[in-house]
Amino acid sequence: MIASLRGSVIKRTPTSVVVECQGVGYEVRISLYTASAIEGQKEVSLTVHHHFSQDNQALFGFTEEAEKQLFIHLISVSGVGPNTAQLILSYMSPQETEVAIMSEDLLAFKKVKGVGDKTARRILVDLKDKISKGSGESHLIPMKTNNTMEEEALSALLALGFPRSQAQKALSRINPSDEGPSSVEALIRHALRALSQS
Repeated sequence: MIASLRGSVIKRTPTSVVVECQGVGYEVRISLYTASAIEGQKEVSLTVHHHFSQDNQALFGFTEEAEKQLFIHLISVSGVGPNTAQLILSYMSPQETEVAIMSEDLLAFKKVKGVGDKTARRILVDLKDKISKGSGESHLIPMKTNNTMEEEALSALLALGFPRSQAQKALSRINPSDEGPSSVEALIRHALRALSQS
């Protein structure tokens, strides 16, 4: 079982990264929070959850052990698979997720694609006692031009399972400005919020 990886980044998207370790490239799924943390880095060190299912296996990587533990807590909830947990941690930062759990913010989870009322309630009931309150702060790093940001954001939304037409519509509703999204990850979060309101 793979528990951690350290190596060179040979490919990256907002939702995954390929890390080369001693000549072997490992494809690792990541949240937008982790994507922000490793943006621009040529060498990365990730703590890894090696997930096994009946017909597949996948690596999920994190820059912080705390995010990994939150991911493991989330997938322990009935109805929450690793892809849904990744989406939750892309829609909200780990700190925001913890705050939502501690404050029993049902709506925050219901806004995430694939999380219905029953699943959201299970998350709150199952995890409240396990989660300590977070700071609720996110870390976003400025990057690239708007066109490139929009292209990468669209690719990420498609990878997260949204239809192209809905993703494009959500992105088109975001007006870039000095006060607007300053990174791909921020742009995706804005789009996810727009999608949850549509």
